[in-house]
Amino acid sequence: MSYEKELAAAKKAVSLAARLSQGVQKTLLQSEVWTKSDRTPVTAADFGSQALVSIVLERELQPETFSLVAEEETGELRKKGSEVFLEGITKLVKDTLASEESYADSPPLSTEDVLNAIDCGKSEGGCSGYHWVLDPIDGTRGFVRGEQYAVGLALLVEGKVVLGVMACPNLPLASVVCETDKSSKENVGCLFFATSGSGAYVQPLEGNSLPQKVGVSSNENLEEAKFLESYHKPIPLHSSIAKKLGITASPVRMDSQAKYAAVSRGDAEIYLRFTLSGHRETIWDHAPGFIITTEAGGVVCDAAGKSLDFSKGKYLAHKTGIIVTTKKLKPCVLKAVREAMEEEKLISETHNRNCTLSVYV
Repeated sequence: MSYEKELAAAKKAVSLAARLSQGVQKTLLQSEVWTKSDRTPVTAADFGSQALVSIVLERELQPETFSLVAEEETGELRKKGSEVFLEGITKLVKDTLASEESYADSPPLSTEDVLNAIDCGKSEGGCSGYHWVLDPIDGTRGFVRGEQYAVGLALLVEGKVVLGVMACPNLPLASVVCETDKSSKENVGCLFFATSGSGAYVQPLEGNSLPQKVGVSSNENLEEAKFLESYHKPIPLHSSIAKKLGITASPVRMDSQAKYAAVSRGDAEIYLRFTLSGHRETIWDHAPGFIITTEAGGVVCDAAGKSLDFSKGKYLAHKTGIIVTTKKLKPCVLKAVREAMEEEKLISETHNRNCTLSVYV
């Protein structure tokens, strides 16, 4: 299937969500950033973007059944004391929809309409049927800092990712790794998209420029390779892997799935994501980036070299770590990963053994 209708609806929904988020980011105050129970930040843009994408997909596709797997929930918004925040979110959604000519005459939305649209994201996904997968603001910490974030949307059919659209409002149209002049920092805003078997494309988020096909880097010289990691606390394992690969450049740190986009167009050759023990990866954090990168000729796999499995519900079924790279470099990267993990395990076992011995001394 070509999924032309679904792709058009997804691009429209994500573009409008990006428009909403850009407006919020320009005026965001620290007092407007909430903290969720898992200690991650959330803003009006997260909720507004989720409501907006849900509404646009339903209006454009009018499906008999609509399944959306998304990050945000309305529990806090429905509590007493949240009325002003909710009214602000509702206004954001209404104003953004009104800015789209085809929705200018649509009936006005109520706060309950917006809450219900957000709650459409309660689906669990799975291995059968059609499921849209959404991260309304991926990289909220980057969003709050005024840096990189993404709006990522994917379509899951029978457990397989068949379509992905990602807006990166702050990503330069030129390489994010090699940006050197002022113009590259001003020319920002990219819309990436891909469907299964049709390649990956990028176009400016604003304007009517035609999409251009993207492809991963052809570089095979590891000494010149560049790698990306999340903008969090440095992961020692990443440094060990890079050292074994002979990579001399420091990692480029970015928030969000914009890292997938950067690899898909050849800005960097490797993106490593090894996290703290016990962390469970959600499908919305990877589904859009997964298909865009793989359709661009790249590889997305776990530490064992297996492709990611999106068919098990909200969480990925994978071995430790996620690796994004090129097909040419995959064998070298996996070898370095295996060696680095074995060394880390040996160090940990030695440390634990020493600690045990010290108890008895």
